Amino acid sequence: MANDAIVGIDLGGTNVRVGKVRGRAIDAHHAQPISGNAAEDEVLQEIFDSVDRVFDKDVVGIGCGVPSVVNVERGIVYTVENIPSWREVPLKDKLQDRYGVNAFINNDANAFAVGEMHFGKGRGYRDIVGLAIGTGLGAGLVLDGRLYSGSNCGAGEVGEIPYRDHKIEYYCSGEFFQREAGAAGNVVFERAQQGEDDALQLFEAFGFEVGHAVMTVLYAYDPEIIIFGGSISKAYPLFKAGMRKRLESYAYQHALERLTIAVSETDNIAVLGAAALYLDATGRSSSAGV
Repeated sequence: MANDAIVGIDLGGTNVRVGKVRGRAIDAHHAQPISGNAAEDEVLQEIFDSVDRVFDKDVVGIGCGVPSVVNVERGIVYTVENIPSWREVPLKDKLQDRYGVNAFINNDANAFAVGEMHFGKGRGYRDIVGLAIGTGLGAGLVLDGRLYSGSNCGAGEVGEIPYRDHKIEYYCSGEFFQREAGAAGNVVFERAQQGEDDALQLFEAFGFEVGHAVMTVLYAYDPEIIIFGGSISKAYPLFKAGMRKRLESYAYQHALERLTIAVSETDNIAVLGAAALYLDATGRSSSAGV
């Protein structure tokens, strides 16, 4: 048991990253581009090629996070972003048939949340919401120490909730900066770091909108901790004040005082989160034999 390892697969629209996770560390790692416009089997073979680089006799299971909706029970992946040929892929069966170990598939935002519980800022907490802020707004739920995906892998997707004349994601993701500044969030971030007033004000306005997303999470799930991830989370010091201002209208200020809000600092959290899907599904711990 002490030598047991898990393979974590982070499938993106342009790259696949794979790691062999043992305990709390990644023993071996491989990444390569994905041929997004290729046929289903060609993309699958590219994933196999990456897994082959790290797979060995110590591997007892596989976890895979994908940017799509998943039939979690059957491990079927639907409509993967930026991979048009992947409309309905039985990824769980494909991985199990090739490698002879159990495989578990889930949405990448869910993998992020459970990964933080096992490997990151969520350790020691049992009710966690992970909010991944990047080009979109993804969310994952850990309730009473276990990942909760819902019946159709749609639980916790606060970004899809109607808000104003659009939905929350429209105001709490990179879309905000493209719309308001005509630039990507990282560009506005650089301007803000240089002290440009308009960029600083834009992040404060963005934080106010993120505060609405946080308040929605609080009313719906009342977690112990909310963990921000994704590319825009690095700008948290710039949008924290705006977020806190919005939270002043939250009805239960006493609960807000007990809430922890953190930013992920875990290297390779996407790969570790994928591995954590196996830990969650089997009820194992990152410190107990793997």
